[in-house]
Amino acid sequence: MATPRSSARRNDWHPPTVWRQVRRPVFVPAVLIIVGLVVFAVVYSSTGGNAFQVLNDAITKGVGWWYVLAATGFVAFSLYCGISRIGNIRLGRDDEEPEFSTISWFTMLFSAGMGIGLVFYGVAEPLSHLMVPPGTAGVEPGTSEAGRLAMDLTLYHWGLHAWAIYVVVGLGLAYMTFRRGRPLSIRWLLEPLLGRKRVEGWIGHAVDTVAIVGTLFGVATSLGFGVQQITSGLEYLGWIDGSPTFTIVLIAAVTALATLSVVSGLDRGLKWLSNINMSLAALLALFVLALGPTLLLIQAMVANAGSYASALPSLMLETWPLAAPDDTWKGDWTIFYWGWWMSWAPFVGMFIARISRGRTIRQFVFGVLLAPTIIGVAWFTIFGDSAILRQLNQGDMLVEGEVDVNTSLFQLLDTFPFAAVTSVLAIIIIIFFFVTSSDSGSLVIDILASGGATVTPRLTRVMWSVLEGVVAAVLLLVGGEASLTALRTASIATAVPFSIIMVLACFALLRAFHFEVASTPRYMRAKIAAAAAVPAVAPPAEPHGTGHGRRDVATTFAGLPPAAPEDAPEAGEFLVTLQEVSSAAVDVDADGVAVLDEDRVVQDPIAGEVFDTPEFAASHAGALHEQQEAADDVPASDDPEDRRSER
Repeated sequence: MATPRSSARRNDWHPPTVWRQVRRPVFVPAVLIIVGLVVFAVVYSSTGGNAFQVLNDAITKGVGWWYVLAATGFVAFSLYCGISRIGNIRLGRDDEEPEFSTISWFTMLFSAGMGIGLVFYGVAEPLSHLMVPPGTAGVEPGTSEAGRLAMDLTLYHWGLHAWAIYVVVGLGLAYMTFRRGRPLSIRWLLEPLLGRKRVEGWIGHAVDTVAIVGTLFGVATSLGFGVQQITSGLEYLGWIDGSPTFTIVLIAAVTALATLSVVSGLDRGLKWLSNINMSLAALLALFVLALGPTLLLIQAMVANAGSYASALPSLMLETWPLAAPDDTWKGDWTIFYWGWWMSWAPFVGMFIARISRGRTIRQFVFGVLLAPTIIGVAWFTIFGDSAILRQLNQGDMLVEGEVDVNTSLFQLLDTFPFAAVTSVLAIIIIIFFFVTSSDSGSLVIDILASGGATVTPRLTRVMWSVLEGVVAAVLLLVGGEASLTALRTASIATAVPFSIIMVLACFALLRAFHFEVASTPRYMRAKIAAAAAVPAVAPPAEPHGTGHGRRDVATTFAGLPPAAPEDAPEAGEFLVTLQEVSSAAVDVDADGVAVLDEDRVVQDPIAGEVFDTPEFAASHAGALHEQQEAADDVPASDDPEDRRSER
């Protein structure tokens, strides 16, 4: 007889069972859109047209400004949530402690901050900005002034803006799931704005579909970068001759490794692999720091952090409107990055949400914003400034007068001892990031396609993993010599609709947050004086409040009942619970009596909704629901002594 565990494993591979587990209104459209986009790219390229370049130019010129404005808006949203009283809200039950220690949490945020992109662009981006700065920046290429601007631009792309994008999605998922008990899905971020009925209908299906398409192309873009750099590294070492066939074989091999981890269910082994990879990346950085100009790089870290902070106000809304028509810098860098981060937002956002249960919003915001940004400053200073200094002093970091983004890392490592060893180490790091990104990406996509279920069939996870590899291969092969443009365009194009969803999510979350702040009591300590010292206060002759939903409110403690409970102490201290009310909900009559209008008090936009799910039972909303049910089940007592003891 099969055990339940073995039956569950068989069901992972039983197509009819799997088909019942996926959310078909999301799963089917997402697959059709992804396949359709890939087929379109193949067919259009066969006619001699460059679909990716045309689309990239259209997005850069048409909605590039929107990406810049939205990304900066996400920074403002994040800081507002972290600094204001919203930051006191706990992502879970009020008495819940963080699931992970602070050190472990920062370590996991570090793992989220590391990826193929940092390895791919650690040397390439600062060096590219050094040699080809923005056309309207007014600096001469290849100078120390251009080097300073290069680091400012690099940290602008990898700093607060990038992680604010992840904060929006991660904070929304953590709040709606751990605090309000909703399923772990993007659609529920919009419930405070649209309501449960619309979120569970076609609008919610469309939101999750857009998130799946954007995430898959975002992960495929990273996998494409990884394959390009692995191939270039092996070519640089003289071990292979790159070809389309080798690209396909390499993608197939690494995708097979990711698929194997899915099939075997080695989740714990995958975590160990991720930790080992982070250690290897840190080891590589320390190697370059120790054998390079160590003191100069340490000084540069401080200088780069300060320069980034001072340059940020002028960069965060810069759209380069006066750039020449043939200047593609904005589309190649800033617009691409904002689109890439948005396409990765469901992936990284879900990861940081799942490890942040029990933390306050303030801890979440500043931890997610600052920890990876600090890591980015250190990483890009070590690799970027080392490359810039080498180019300014030796002039040997270019290939035929240009920066080769695929081989620049290996060129830098070639200037250090043990170049072959460190180059192989870099390739191993990229392969490990490839495997972990593909496996984790397929899991996140599968959760979205299953309506937020955290346990998903392995068959569909394998399908998503294979599809990510196929999309990466097609983008590389169809793009040909312009494969980098193809990868970049895939990210910024699929992120256009998701950027609108993220902006709406900000407004929706603020509605829910403002209710939490308005309904959270504040406590004051008061003292009871001796009975003889308390002046008698006559109660009001009659209530002033009239009408449904309105009641009298005392504006001073003089309005409290003069008689204390029989069991109250004659003197001492006690806590008074106060709930702040907006002045817009209060009317004051000619006698100075304040009357509260309940209809104008801030209302919970998602009140009264109950879910029969584990997420709801474990959430703060679930705890309140349990308390209410328990209170309803307790019969009222007619004995005054019992009522006094209940109080």
